[in-house]
Amino acid sequence: MYSQDELKQFENKILNMDCYDFLKKLPDKSIDLVLTDPPYGINYGKQLKNKGKGFNTDKNGWRDFNCGDWDKNKIDKIIFDELFRVSKNQIIWGGNYYVNYLTPSQCWLVWNKCQKEFSLADGELVWTSFNKALRIYDYSRGNHLQEKNRFHATQKPLNLFKWCLNKFSKENDLILDCFSGSGVTAIACQDMKRRFICIEKDKIYFEKSIKRLEDFKKQLIFEF
Repeated sequence: MYSQDELKQFENKILNMDCYDFLKKLPDKSIDLVLTDPPYGINYGKQLKNKGKGFNTDKNGWRDFNCGDWDKNKIDKIIFDELFRVSKNQIIWGGNYYVNYLTPSQCWLVWNKCQKEFSLADGELVWTSFNKALRIYDYSRGNHLQEKNRFHATQKPLNLFKWCLNKFSKENDLILDCFSGSGVTAIACQDMKRRFICIEKDKIYFEKSIKRLEDFKKQLIFEF
């Protein structure tokens, strides 16, 4: 088990490892907020990497990730048990897929993708541990798909994660993301003056997210 002082060596870093190996070494309630987007299928990385030709785009300019059996395999409950043990509060994307692992919450977040015709695919649900009213964030899916440097199937808008941090955390809080993916949590924390520990098991996503974070830091220096 890491001490609080030992935990500092991992702050503001993206780690390439299995999240459970890290979680089981964390002290109870050592993390202020978990902000994470767990995968719904364990083979999604392989499916995307095997494409090799980028994303398919329809006649209207939408990109189709074609993730196949994305929902067939979910992460184990033991991961959620550890997340709750080590953190004070949690924001979990795709919480509707894991309702059997989560306690009832009145503070669900909804990402409204602002489509002209509503369908269940035009919004995403986010479970939180907070005792607040339901919140809705409006951000066009079309604008998101036009963002540069997108390389992950479930990559979320940076502004969306900054909104979450602004609403549910404070400056210098320690944020944990166990499924870092595109590195959006790390970048949002860097921009919002939150400390972070991010974990990504997939080597390719890890390397790309490290580069994305470093590019963002260089941009901050240039703007300053």
